[in-house]
Formats: sequence, structure tokens, C-alpha cells
Amino acid sequence: MQDYQTSESRYKEMNYRRCGNSGIKLPEISLGLWHNFGDVDNFETSNQIIRTAFDNGITHFDLANNYGPPPGSAETNFGKILKKDFSSYRDEMIISSKAGYTMWQGPYGDWGSKKYLVSSLDQSLKRMQLEYVDIFYHHRPDPETPLEETMAALDLIVRQGKALYVGLSNYNTPEFLKATAILKELGTPCLIHQPKYSMFERWVEKSLLDTLEKVQIGCIPFSPLAQGLLTNKYLKGIPENSRLAKAHGFLTEAYATPDKIEKAKQLSEIALQRNQSLAQMAIAWLLKDKRVTSVLVGASSSEQLLDSLNSIRNTTFSEEELISINNILNR
Repeated sequence: MQDYQTSESRYKEMNYRRCGNSGIKLPEISLGLWHNFGDVDNFETSNQIIRTAFDNGITHFDLANNYGPPPGSAETNFGKILKKDFSSYRDEMIISSKAGYTMWQGPYGDWGSKKYLVSSLDQSLKRMQLEYVDIFYHHRPDPETPLEETMAALDLIVRQGKALYVGLSNYNTPEFLKATAILKELGTPCLIHQPKYSMFERWVEKSLLDTLEKVQIGCIPFSPLAQGLLTNKYLKGIPENSRLAKAHGFLTEAYATPDKIEKAKQLSEIALQRNQSLAQMAIAWLLKDKRVTSVLVGASSSEQLLDSLNSIRNTTFSEEELISINNILNR
């Protein structure tokens, strides 16, 4: 028996953008389950975050085989939440997963072989108690497996009915163009690309965004807040004894340099003038570009997610604001 009933007004405030040349529209804010949904986290808090997301028009939930910790536990917990609260809402959701990083021991639990991708998705579907995912990504390029094999695996997965669409993540522009050309020839075109993109990580602006627009493929940046540096958390420097990124360790003191913290302080002044928090402005700054389909945000609480959702209220920047932001970032 499903007790949870979602808000009837859930689609009124969210904006949705067309994903490349496809029939899919994605919410401007999507929820990533990279952190805060593993077995080390509080299940009820995770459950409430998913409810808050869906109640506010977030229809896209993004996972990967190795999300946790431990690896796989985010999918398992998400599957429990789906079964408990969302069984009647599955057709209103876009659920994605990925494979490409280390998941299990031995030569078949990593990278981009057909063996790994097909086996990994089978495991993911069992963990989430799903018959299919809406989007399945290859999580990172494999320098040794032929690109033709990896793309053939994605094509096979769609033809098997285990995924409706395929995507790529962490591919640079030349790799991306080769991969998408193979997928198009196979008859399973790439729907979306998921790059790391934020005010502090702007490599996609060199050629990838223009390429995505040209070939009409969607873009969904991850880590828009630069692992928390583009929030108020570290504006006074790194707190003593701070673990920075909880159990994951992705944000290190080597990355959180005094220079970045100083830039974040200056950016927060501009955000204040816009009546936004630094985090809200950082998300809005990505959404100002119509080539960005959606922005993946994480959340450790419903309150944090609601704060991120407020960013969509103002995604317009004046020329003066953009110049000031670029001057700070390029300094």
C-alpha cells in the first residue's frame, strides 16, 4: 500500500527544457544521488529528499552503479524508496544510471567492455527493482576498449529494452564526436552528455557546448557547486578538522585553494546584490545558457534542495554582472 501522495501542483513552478533533438524534456534542476543516499546515510532523510524533489517538479533522478558508499547502495536505497512511495508515479520519472568506473573485482568490473556494461546494468536494475532505466550512460571513456565495442553495448542495451536512451559522461569533444557518430550509425542516437561544469571548471566552453548545440544533443552538468566551494560553507576558509567531503574525499585541500576561496567570497558579493545565495547564483549561471538542458544538484537535506530550487527564479544576468563574474574567475 502506497501512503505517499505527491503535491497536485508539482508541475506549476518548474521549468522544463527540450533535451537536444528528442521528445524528452528535463526539469531545469535534476537530482543527483552521488552523495547522501548510501548505506552510511540516514534512509528517512534520503526518502524525504526524493519526496521533496518530486513534489517540486523534479522528474529526473540520476544514479550510477558505484554510488554509495558502499558502491551500489544508492541504487538499492533508491529502489526501496521507489517501491515504497513512487510505484504509481514511475511513468512521470526519468531515471538514469551509469557504468564505467570500478564496480567489482577482476577484469570485467571496470571501464567499457560490452561484458561490463551489460552485466552492470543487469545488476543496477535488480538493485532498483526496475525493468528498465530511461537513460543509461557510459560513465567515462575507456582508452583500451575499442569505441565501437562500447557503443555497440549501449546500442544492444536499448534494443534489449533495458534502457530507452543512452548518454555519455566525461568525454572530451573529439571522443564525444567519434562516439556519437558510431551511435548514430547503429541507430541509437546519443540523447545527452554529462560533463563536469561549474564556474570553477569551464573546459566545456572551449568547444563542447558549441558541439552539443550543433549536433542537437542535451547537456546536464554535474558538480555545479564545485564540491561545495561555490557555497557559503568555505567562505571563511576551510574549517579546522573539516572532513571536506565526508566519506567520499573528492574535495581536498589541494583543490580548495586560498585563491578559489577568495574568488568565492567575491562572487558571493555579486550573488548578494542579486538576492541569491552563492549556490543559487552558481546554478543560475549555468542555466543562463540555453544549451544547458538541466543542472544536476545534490542535497543532504530537503532544505538544501529547496534552496537550490530557488535558483530557477532568476537565471538572467546583466552584461555588467557577467563581466564582473568573468573578471573574478579569470583573475
